[in-house]
Amino acid sequence: MYDAIIVGARCAGAATAMLLARRGHRVLLVDRATFPSDLPHGHFLHRRGPARLKRWGLLDRVAATGAPPITSVVSDYGDFPLSDRDIMVDGAPLGYGPRRRAIDQILLDAAVEAGADLRTGFAVQDYIGDGERIIGIRGREAAGRTLVTEHAPVTIGADGRNSRLARTVGAPMYEEQPPLTCWYFSYWSGIPDPGLQLYLRNRRLVLAFPADAGLVAIFAAWPASMLPHVRADIPGHFMKAVDAIPALAEQVRAGRQEDRFYGASDLPNFLRRPYGPGWALVGDAGCHKDPFLALGMCDAFRDAELLTNALDEAFTGLLPLEAALAGYHRRRDRSTLPDYLLNAQLARTMAAPEQLLRIRAEVREDPVASRRFLLKNQGVQEPDAGYLEAVP
Repeated sequence: MYDAIIVGARCAGAATAMLLARRGHRVLLVDRATFPSDLPHGHFLHRRGPARLKRWGLLDRVAATGAPPITSVVSDYGDFPLSDRDIMVDGAPLGYGPRRRAIDQILLDAAVEAGADLRTGFAVQDYIGDGERIIGIRGREAAGRTLVTEHAPVTIGADGRNSRLARTVGAPMYEEQPPLTCWYFSYWSGIPDPGLQLYLRNRRLVLAFPADAGLVAIFAAWPASMLPHVRADIPGHFMKAVDAIPALAEQVRAGRQEDRFYGASDLPNFLRRPYGPGWALVGDAGCHKDPFLALGMCDAFRDAELLTNALDEAFTGLLPLEAALAGYHRRRDRSTLPDYLLNAQLARTMAAPEQLLRIRAEVREDPVASRRFLLKNQGVQEPDAGYLEAVP
C-alpha cells in the first residue's frame, strides 16, 4: 500500500514524511506518542535549519508560535564578548528556538497536509522481514487489541538514538565516543530577549536564547564526570554556572522560573550505517552527537532532504533502491563528519582551542571579518581550518 513507512513522527520523521509526500509518494507515518507532545531536548535551530523551513514554506508557522527570530549573537569564552547583530543566513534569521511541542507539531501538520497517512498512539511491535530484507511493520493502535500489519519497499527508522529498527537490523556503529557532557535547562519569564548568548567558563557552558510564549531558555552543561555532583544540587550548580556571567545572572535572578529543570545525560556519540535491505535511518537514529554545537535538529532537516532525494531516485526508477541509499549514506557522512568530530572535540575539552582564541582576537575589531567568521560557523561557506568556532 505504501512506498515508505516511517517510524517516529518528530522532527526527522515528520520532515521526511512531508518531503516524500510532496513528491507524490505514499507515506505512512507512525509514532507511539500522541500530539501535540513535548520532548525535553534541546531546541535551538540554526545553521541552514531556518532557511530550510523557509524553503519548505513553514517559517511563518514557526514565527506564529511566538518564538522571535534570533538575529544577534554574543559569544564569550573567557577572553572577551564577540558580538554581531542583524544576522541573516540564506535569507532567514540566524536561528529560532521554539520548544519541541511547537516545532514537531508544525512539521507533523505539514506532513499530513502533503498527503502522508498519520497514526499516533501506534506502538510498533515488530519489524517484518522475508529472510532477506525488511518488508514492513506490525503494531497496535493505542485503543486496539488487534495487531495491524503494513508493508512498504522501505521502512525508515526516525525513532531516536535508541532506535528499535537499528537494533533489529544490527546497524553497525562507528566513530563511537561515550557521553561527554551532562546538561540541565529550564525556562524563565521577565528576561529581555537575549538573542543567542554563549559563555564558556571553567569547563562550564551556558547558553541562552528566546523560546516561544515569551520565555527564555537557559541551558548549562558540565563534563559528564560531574553528573553525580551536579545532580545532588541541580538548582545550586545551575545558578553557580550562571553566576559566572554577572549580567546574565542579574537578569535570571530578576526573572521568574516558569518550569522545572530538565536534564540530559544519556548522550552517546556515534554514527550508524543508515541503510540496508528494505530499511533506512534518519535523524538521531542514524547519527547522535553531544548537544554542544546544537546540531541535532538542523542535521535532521538536512538528512531528511538527503534521504528524500535518494528515495525519490529509487521510486522513480533512476537508481536501484540499494544504490540510491548507498548514495544517501555517502552524502550524509560527507556532510556530517567534520562537524561531528569538531563537536566531540569541543564537548570533550569544554574549552576553546588556542587557535580559536587567536582568530577571535584577530577579527574582534573588524566587523566584516567578524561576520565572515560567524557565517563560516553557520556552514554558509565551506569552513577553513581556522574558522571553526563552538557557536551553537
